Formats: sequence, structure tokens, C-alpha cells
Amino acid sequence: QNHTTAAKTKMQDRRRRQQHVALATSLVLLCAQVGNAFVPSSMVKSNAVASTVTVTVTVTRMTDTTTSNNSNNINSDSSDSSNPMDDLVSVSIQDISSSVKAVASKKREKQMSQAIPFLERPPLLDGELAGDFGFDPLRLARNKEALWAYREAEIKHARLAMLAAVGWPVSELLDRSIAAYFGVAPALDDADRVPFFLYHHDKLQAAGETIRPEFWGFCLGMSAAIDSYGVRRARSGIPGYIPGDLGWDPLRLYPIDEKGKRKMQLAEIQHGRTAMLAVTGYVSQEAVSQMGIIDETPFFFFPITETAEKVLEDVVTNV
Repeated sequence: QNHTTAAKTKMQDRRRRQQHVALATSLVLLCAQVGNAFVPSSMVKSNAVASTVTVTVTVTRMTDTTTSNNSNNINSDSSDSSNPMDDLVSVSIQDISSSVKAVASKKREKQMSQAIPFLERPPLLDGELAGDFGFDPLRLARNKEALWAYREAEIKHARLAMLAAVGWPVSELLDRSIAAYFGVAPALDDADRVPFFLYHHDKLQAAGETIRPEFWGFCLGMSAAIDSYGVRRARSGIPGYIPGDLGWDPLRLYPIDEKGKRKMQLAEIQHGRTAMLAVTGYVSQEAVSQMGIIDETPFFFFPITETAEKVLEDVVTNV
């Protein structure tokens, strides 16, 4: 009877230790979830959350081992009072405490914006998207869905701006030649400026009458088709989808490794942002100077010898 009582007592002690371990495991998992929720992985420099997960795995394995050995050890000597489970629970609680402190300390630290160093970095801008420099001073992105919608819009405008940044000066260079070839009036004005509503409505109307309606219909239809395809793809739930991913890479230039992909995404968004500023500069420059881009900055578009010759002719004429 004494032996049976001792065995029951020992079994109860083991169950109590298992409950302690289960509680410790739950707390560790909770700490890991708190860390992941409040501290973005790209910003966490310490290994607090990682060590917490490691402790969780260790505790779980020990719990499984103890559970499987209970039936074999139920009749063992009751005088064996030493058990590594007590130390395990103690270590787990210490790791939990240190993890919570590390997460709370990291939460208190202000992450400053890289784009505007004197402003705090918005919490949603955690570096997940390429080209994320923490710039959202008006806090327009209130949630991740809004953030991704803004990135979709940004990448679309960036791609259009890159096309426009090249197409604008090229049209000024080639418009008269193409118009003469087809026997139609050029769309440029006398100052070699492209038709734009800010500085001449009459020329814009004339260009609209000169250029065939089928061309405008093709442009609008193509734009609508591409945009509709992009919206459907964004809502399709494709694994690994990022804003602006149309799955279009006929030349297979997109890298297959993650580092190369990130580099390509960063290059595209940076060039696109520069192009948006450039096109805005085109409009402002032609509106203020009353000259075409190619005439005001000829050294970008004509041979240097031709440009130098014109400069010398102007100097001689003025003298």
C-alpha cells in the first residue's frame, strides 16, 4: 500500500510539472506573437523573438519525451527526487521575462524615417516593399490594404512616367519628320513644344483633329485592358504577389534569387520616381521658357559639334 501511495504521489508530481511546462510553453508562444505583431522583423536587430521560439521548441520536445516516458517510469523508485523539469521551467520563465523586456524596449524605441529624419517612421512602412524609406508624413496608408493600393498606383504612374520621360523629347525630335512623311501637319507648335492644355488650347485641338481617332481609341483601349488585367491579378491571391506584378517578363530579365529580385524592384521604383519628377519638370520648363525641351537643352539630344556650332553662331551674331 505504501508503494502504491508513493507511486501515485510521484505521478501527481510529474503531472504538476507537465502543467507548469505547458504554461511556460503557452507564455513563450504568446511572447513570440507579441514580438511579431509589434516589432517588424526587418526592424528587430536583437534575437529576443528568435530565442523565444527556440525555447518553445525545447520545452515542447521535453514535454513530449516526459509524457511518453510516464508509463515506463510509474513504478520506479520514489526516492529519486531530482528532475530536470524544474530547471527547465525556471529557464523558460527567465527566457520569457527577458524576451518581454526586449520586445517592450524595442517597442519604446522610435524608428525615425529615412526620408524625413526628424519625423517618426510610420509603423506600416516596415521595409517589406522595395524603395520604402519611411515617407508617409500625412499617414495616408492607414492599413496594409491601403498601403498596397497606394503602391499599385505609384508603380503604374512610375511606369507611365518612364515612358513619357523618353517619349516627350523623342516626339519633339521626330514629329516633324514623321508628319512630313505621312503628309499631315505636325503636332508641335512653332517653338517645338508638344501640345499641352496649360499653354495652348488651339494647338491641342488642332492636334486632336490631325491625329486619327482610331489612334486615341487604341491608346485608351490598351490602357484599360492592361489596368483591368492588373486589378484581376492583384485580387487573384497569387502566392508571392507584390504590387505591380503583371507577370510580364518576355526576355527573362527578372532574377530568380530573392536578392536579385529586390534589387530589380528597387531600381524600377527609383527610376519611376525620378521619371515622375522629370515629366513634371518638362511641363514646367516648357510653360515658363516657351521653348521645347530639345531646344533649351540641345546638348542632351544633338551631337556636341552641332550644339557648339549653334552656340558660336549666336555669340558672333550678338557681338
